[in-house]
Parts: sequence; structure tokens; C-alpha cells
Amino acid sequence: MIWLTWRQFRGSAVMTAAVLVILAVVLALTGPDLASRYSAGIAGCVSDDTCERFFDRFFDGYELLFVAVSFVVLALPALIGLFWGAPLITRELEAGTHLLVWNQSVTRGRWLAVKLGLIGLAAMAAAIASGLAVTWWSDPLDKSAVPDLALMAPLVFGARGIAPMGYAAFALVLGVTVGMLVRRTLPAMALTLAVFAAVQFAMPLLVRPHLMPPVTGIFELNQENMSGIHVEEQGGPVRISTRSAVPGHAGSWVLLSDLLDPSGRRIAGSGEEAPVPVSVTSGPCSPRETGPQGLDACWVEINRLGYRQQATYQPLDRFWPFQWIETGIYALLTLGLTWSSFWWIRRRLS
Repeated sequence: MIWLTWRQFRGSAVMTAAVLVILAVVLALTGPDLASRYSAGIAGCVSDDTCERFFDRFFDGYELLFVAVSFVVLALPALIGLFWGAPLITRELEAGTHLLVWNQSVTRGRWLAVKLGLIGLAAMAAAIASGLAVTWWSDPLDKSAVPDLALMAPLVFGARGIAPMGYAAFALVLGVTVGMLVRRTLPAMALTLAVFAAVQFAMPLLVRPHLMPPVTGIFELNQENMSGIHVEEQGGPVRISTRSAVPGHAGSWVLLSDLLDPSGRRIAGSGEEAPVPVSVTSGPCSPRETGPQGLDACWVEINRLGYRQQATYQPLDRFWPFQWIETGIYALLTLGLTWSSFWWIRRRLS
């Protein structure tokens, strides 16, 4: 059975290994230089308090590669479900070879156990190797990324740490289960992709925010958590809006960001503008006072009036607890699908 499994699986294994080798070479060639550039930049910006500008320049220079390697890790579990899981049963059913294989000395249960065991181990090994390698490589970029691409952000979290291992195991067994039910390769692949994508979207939207109780706090306004100051034409009011960032908690996953007026009433959500009664003809918020160098004095004035940000967020130090919890959830889903696969192949599939 081990020899047969390898003979049927080796083509997919070689293709996947080639992709991972290319990924490893790219990471190995660029990783040390990336880390040294980050260390040198931090050493230079701390003395003159320009680290915010350094972060922006540094991340912009590697953003395309950052997104590309993250996409490879995110796509790998889906490809495993499509090309390793879905055809595992349907290939035998469509070719009729199951009539021979399942009527020999090897039982159906043993046949499926060997297939899932060997291919499942390969899938998890590929996923965790790519996830941990990209986590190592992207560490400097994760520390300087924009809030929407921070380490805890949904688009990045799933491409880091050990979570890809859970995704890959789930996708593989999902493909096998769907293949047993549908019995046709192409429909099984399409349905596997649809279900896996739905679960991957539901996890960060409905489940992950509640894995641990989120933190809620009220913060003063500054250029870190505000998207800017907008002055309407012909002397209109100053308009400000919050963004998905929390002062002093860089890298946090902001679930909710509201702007509060001096009475504590919510007047705008994240990205929404709200008017503030501040003079733009004179005082700290006038163009003459703010100038091209910044708006620090204007933010001080707005804070003095009592405007604040109220944010609900998951802090960065919960990254690894979330990784373990989410991987455990996918492990339970995988075990449930595995049990149903064994039950179905013994009782229903012929």
C-alpha cells in the first residue's frame, strides 16, 4: 500500500516540492539582507525620531514580495484540497479500479488509512514548513507593516506560524469527503474549493475575533490612529476620522474603531469623517501654524476639546495563542471529517 500510494502521489509531490524549493531559495537569498536593512534602519531612526517614516519606506520597498510569499502559503492548503484530496477517491471510482483494489487482501479501511496517513503527513509537513519559513523571513516586515497587513490582520495571520498546517490537513480530508459524496473529480474539486473558501472566510469574520475576549480602550488622537485632517473649502469645519490602529499597541488587530465627542457619544466609525469645531483661520489648526511639517499642535488642540478614539482590538501578544487555538479547531474539524470518511467508505461506498 505504501508503494502504491507513492506511485500515485509522486507526481503531485514532486510539483509541490518544486514550488517549496523555489520559495525556500527566495527566502534564503533575501532574508538576511532584509533583516540587516531593518536593523540598520532602526539604529538610524531612533536617534532622530523618524522611525515612522522609515517603516513606511522600508515596507513599501518589499510590499510586493511580502504579498507574494504570503499568497503562496495561503494558497497551498487550497491546492492540497483540490489536487490531493478531491481526486483521491474519485480517481478510483471513475476508472473503476476500486472494484479490484477493495476486493483484495487490503480492506477499504486500511486502504484509506494508508492514503490519508502518508498524504496527510506530506500535506502538513509542506504547510508548516512554508508557514514557519515565511514567518521567519517576514519578521522585519511584520514589525513595520501598515495596519491592514499587520501580523494579526486576517490576510496575514493565516500565512504565518502553524495555522497553515491545520488548514492543509482540513483541506485534504475535506476533499476526500466531498469526493466520496460527489463521485466525480471536477465537481468534487469545485465543491471542495467552495466549501474551503467559505470556512476560511468565516473563521476570521465570525470565530477568530471571539477566541479570546477582545480588549476595549479609549485613546487620545494622533497621527497614528487618525487618517488625517480634512478642511472643507471656503473655511468649512475641520473633519477627522479614525483608522484601524491603536496608539502604543502596534500590530494589534483592530475590530472596531470609533470617534467619540467630548460627551463620550459615538460620532463616527472607522474611516468615517466627523466635524470638529476648531478654527482653521487662526490657532493650532490653521495652515500657517501646522505648516508642511505636521499637525501635532492641531491634534493637541482636538484632544484638549475632549475628542477620543474608542477601539476594540486583539493585541499582538495573542498571536501564538490564537495560532494554537485555531489550529486545534481545524484539527477537530479534520478528525470529524476523517471519521465520516471511514464510515462512508465502509457502509455507503460501492
